[in-house]
Amino acid sequence: MGVSTSAPEAGVAVVTVDFPPVNALPVHGWYELADALRTTGADPAVRCVVLAAEGRGFNAGVDIKEMQRTKGHQALIGANHGCHAAFAAVYDCPVPVVAAVHGFCLGGGIGLAGNADAIVAADDATFGLPELDRGALGAATHLARLVPQHLMRALYYTSRTATAEELHRHGSVWRVVPRSALRSAALELAREIAAKDGALLRLAKAAINGIDPVDVHRSYRFEQGFTFEANLAGISDRHRDAFVSDRPGGGEGR
Repeated sequence: MGVSTSAPEAGVAVVTVDFPPVNALPVHGWYELADALRTTGADPAVRCVVLAAEGRGFNAGVDIKEMQRTKGHQALIGANHGCHAAFAAVYDCPVPVVAAVHGFCLGGGIGLAGNADAIVAADDATFGLPELDRGALGAATHLARLVPQHLMRALYYTSRTATAEELHRHGSVWRVVPRSALRSAALELAREIAAKDGALLRLAKAAINGIDPVDVHRSYRFEQGFTFEANLAGISDRHRDAFVSDRPGGGEGR
């Protein structure tokens, strides 16, 4: 359980997240993921990183149970900073990152996938932000990188999800494959990328980030301020308590 890194072939590293039962990450898990991505990206032998997950889904956001059992705002602040660190580690990784998404990609999962350079998805993958149902705000910055602006707003306000095939039609998912073929398809794309000159790839990543029309770091931190405001107003606790009580063994995800 946790975050692991492997090197299945030359030039390609795989960072895998495994936090059962649903990959809803506790505070330390976000930092662990950020550290793994930064360390992997700093390795001069790595030319492409695949970000993958074990279990039922790619990512279900933050661990709401942890947040509700922690007194005060420390868990919320930790989750805010941890998510920001992990999302930034994907975006700022010196080499391209391919997200291999299966099952649910919710909340923080959108932050990870939305900041990746490319997405390969299983045909069972669904993408969405249930933030309003969980008393939170955030990651509209990253959902806007996956779907057009008006669709992003409708998905955000309704907490509905979009399928991998829908995102493929919008051009944000590179390829949709059966679940059993996801890892090999992600590695196939990573292998093609890693075949390029490593120094040029790092320059290309820096150049593309440099012309990005949105400062994703500042944009996401701006959103997080409203999440904290909702917490101070007592709105968030009501929704999180309701979510935890509605899930007998759950409470994960945001």
